[in-house]
Amino acid sequence: MPRAVDGTRRKDHRKKILKLAKGFWGRRGSAHKAAKDAVAKALMYAYRDRRARKSQFRRLWIARINAACRAEGMNYSRFIEGLGKAGVELNRKVLADMALSDQPAFKTVVEQAKKALGA
Repeated sequence: MPRAVDGTRRKDHRKKILKLAKGFWGRRGSAHKAAKDAVAKALMYAYRDRRARKSQFRRLWIARINAACRAEGMNYSRFIEGLGKAGVELNRKVLADMALSDQPAFKTVVEQAKKALGA
């Protein structure tokens, strides 16, 4: 069976790979052979990092909450423990946003946590 050298399916496939490799450095963005490997690697990293993004954001939110709690004289772990005892069901994303944009509201939440701990 002869090998297809200039068929439309082959061209379309190569065009698709080069479109995905647009902006890559050097031959990786212009030569199909190099672009094929670069795109495969890029798609693997994209898949992995879509999952890693969730833990990175959680880490950021915890750092922001911790900084805001320490300004109120409390550390993060005691704050979360106090929220649990007080029955406050706010997630870390909301708490971090509150710590940045609405400090008086965050302060009242910290006071609730302190009261629940009995400190």
